[in-house]
Amino acid sequence: MQNGDLNGILLMDKPQGFTSHDVVAKLRGMLHIRKIGHGGTLDPLATGVLPVFIGGATRAADFAAAQDKAYVAGFTLGYNTDTQDVTGTTLTISERYAARYAVERAVERFLGPQQQVPPMYSAVKVGGRKLYDLARSGKAIERPARNIIVHEIALTDFDEDAQKGMLRLVVSKGTYVRTIINDLGEAIGTLAVMHSLQRTRSGEYTIEQCHCFDEIEQAVQDGSLTQLLLPTDSLFLQHPPVQLTDEGAERITRGAVVFPRQADGLPDAPEALCRVYHDGRFLLLGQVRALDKGGLGLFVYKNFR
Repeated sequence: MQNGDLNGILLMDKPQGFTSHDVVAKLRGMLHIRKIGHGGTLDPLATGVLPVFIGGATRAADFAAAQDKAYVAGFTLGYNTDTQDVTGTTLTISERYAARYAVERAVERFLGPQQQVPPMYSAVKVGGRKLYDLARSGKAIERPARNIIVHEIALTDFDEDAQKGMLRLVVSKGTYVRTIINDLGEAIGTLAVMHSLQRTRSGEYTIEQCHCFDEIEQAVQDGSLTQLLLPTDSLFLQHPPVQLTDEGAERITRGAVVFPRQADGLPDAPEALCRVYHDGRFLLLGQVRALDKGGLGLFVYKNFR
């Protein structure tokens, strides 16, 4: 197989100091492939799970970015910075001491749906401009709060003498963990910065499944790279599989509706998403929709060919 024919998902353990774009750029050079992208930005300080999409799988990258993520985050109390992490410039220092019970009580407040104002040093766009571009030019603007969900959050360690702790979190798309930590400091009555961050899970992909650059380089040399790639449909295992008949496959290939008799395993719930296969080959993500004349049909939701 030529590298231009590669298609699938490569799970990378992003090293500290790399942006997500840096990882993609390095892999593009290593694999000699142009069609490649990532599914979920990590700051240079952060490490951990970064799904990288190759070939036709790049069309699935947005789905990965939208999935819940799990993190382990380290924080330090007593000061804050303009970036809300240790890479930034110190703004204010607080001498206030925090006991463990006070930290635990404050952490509990962050569980559940809430609104979060994204930090100035972020890729969020306001008025067509990325916030970090404005921040680097010394500008700070009002940012609209965004709806996020903190599904799980727990204090797993706290050293009262050092005023340092660790959090375990599971959060929704668009959540800035460093902003949670910044806000946690305020909730405790002091200040806080994030000093470490590891993404341990992205959707259903875990850190144990990830690879480093050395492993990729070795796989390229010995011709085993395809063994490291996950199939595109591995991203959608939460959706039921549907097997098409030959007639159904012909219809959906040209964008026509597929009827229940042509789709084995079709869900009977309108708006349901499903993995669509023909002869054991994954074709696309489909959606069940109500037909104008009654009944249900299967339509193309996202094509990955």
